[in-house]
Amino acid sequence: MRTSLALLFGAVASALASDVLSLHKDDFDEFIQENNLVLAEFFAPWCGHCKALAPEYEEAATALKEKNIALAKVDCTEESELCSNYGVEGYPTLKIFRGPDNITPYGGPRKAQAIISYMTKQSLPAVSVLDKDSLEEFKTADKVVLVGYFAADDKASNETYQAVADKLRDSFLFGATSDESLAKAEGVKQPAIVLYKSFDEGKNTFEGKFDQEPIEKFASTSATPLIGEVGPETYQGYMAAGIPLAYIFAETPEERDEIAKELRSVAEKHKGAVNFATIDAKSFGQHGGNLNLEVGKWPAFAIQETAKNQKFPFDQSKKLTSKDVGSFVDDFVAGKIEPSIKSEPIPEKQEGVTVVVAHTYKDIVLDDDKDVLLEFYAPWCGHCKALAPKYDELAELYAPHSNVVIAKVDATANDVPDEIQGFPTIKLYPAGKKDEPVDYTGSRTVEDLANFIKEHGSHKIEVKIGKEEPKRDEADESVVSAAPAATETAEEGEGIADKVKDAAEKVREAVMDGDDEDPDVHDEL
Repeated sequence: MRTSLALLFGAVASALASDVLSLHKDDFDEFIQENNLVLAEFFAPWCGHCKALAPEYEEAATALKEKNIALAKVDCTEESELCSNYGVEGYPTLKIFRGPDNITPYGGPRKAQAIISYMTKQSLPAVSVLDKDSLEEFKTADKVVLVGYFAADDKASNETYQAVADKLRDSFLFGATSDESLAKAEGVKQPAIVLYKSFDEGKNTFEGKFDQEPIEKFASTSATPLIGEVGPETYQGYMAAGIPLAYIFAETPEERDEIAKELRSVAEKHKGAVNFATIDAKSFGQHGGNLNLEVGKWPAFAIQETAKNQKFPFDQSKKLTSKDVGSFVDDFVAGKIEPSIKSEPIPEKQEGVTVVVAHTYKDIVLDDDKDVLLEFYAPWCGHCKALAPKYDELAELYAPHSNVVIAKVDATANDVPDEIQGFPTIKLYPAGKKDEPVDYTGSRTVEDLANFIKEHGSHKIEVKIGKEEPKRDEADESVVSAAPAATETAEEGEGIADKVKDAAEKVREAVMDGDDEDPDVHDEL
């Protein structure tokens, strides 16, 4: 009994000591008006991702309290009207408030240090004015900062730099000084931009044409570690970089460090053309299968052409040496290597829903005469299984119409050119507009799917549905993840088991259903 009471009092004390303020409909507006900058989390107590975020959010709140940046939370199971007013459709949803009329979504990872970094950037002006007393502290204010050294009357350079800062302020801290002596002390001549970083060589100086686009590219390239690490927090950044990503799979930190040192010269040679990163093969080995590597055969190396979702696996029978891998990367950059294509066998006959495989994707999906509704699914995905009978019914309705195809593809067994963020993903490829597919985000009912085809398809085909299905709110069923082709997490499995058997949380992170996986295994990004 004493132990139980001790635990209870400990929990109460912890709650009382929280730096995250719980808000309700009667005090929310007042709090937002009284604080210049607020990060608010809209959550549900049963939500697995919310539970995982809680300690990170608390840590960030404590650190940001000193900077007068407030972190708050709203329980949407108690304040459903308040959450609805702010368009909350999934949990957790994080929004940044600068007063009641200036609201933007939080766009960073859900880890304490990432939240601290992101919100610190939000609290500062796009460009901080620096002097000799503040410059040194600013250089180490974040992992990456940029400082512009411009004369006060250099209007063109200042305006260009300001435009870059306005665009990239969520990613980097920007500072500037017009003190010529500070530029000389840094070994640069006005106008100049120096990127300071806490890794690799420590800093880089911009030497290109003083235009916005080259400066943005310089910032992105210089801010990426020569050989970084791929994980849930960094994956989207690598995907957004717009250049190929070379993966180094290994099971231990020591082995990853050893191979990284071996391949450092290769990474240096191709810096700016190919990003290099290690990846934990124990935690995320299944992602190697997405790159057409043999899972479990480590260490391994592969390149992903992110823009086209093409895969180039290195021969796993070879050792990862700078000579052999270097030659492979040279040939890749020169366009001498054909991408690896994983495909199931072509079906001998088609009945009902048309089955697409990698080798038939172009002929079926990109048939310019037909509207093609394509479901990207995974065999283990619970929502895909729930959708299957409805999708079969939809295919029957359109069977008499040869200019509309209802199709599906197993995205875990076939390489497709589309970057898939979660399962099921449904896209309509209209006739004559194959380069403009339309994402389906509505309720997964036969009626709504048919209406979607009629509205967005080029042929505007309407079908008669015998029995209208009851509509239900499936906003939380839309899954948005940070990794291609499949991520299951224990948190979502927990949330589904507790509360919503037919609904997945709508989140930016890499998540899937929690159907069959071991909850301690995280083998996708």
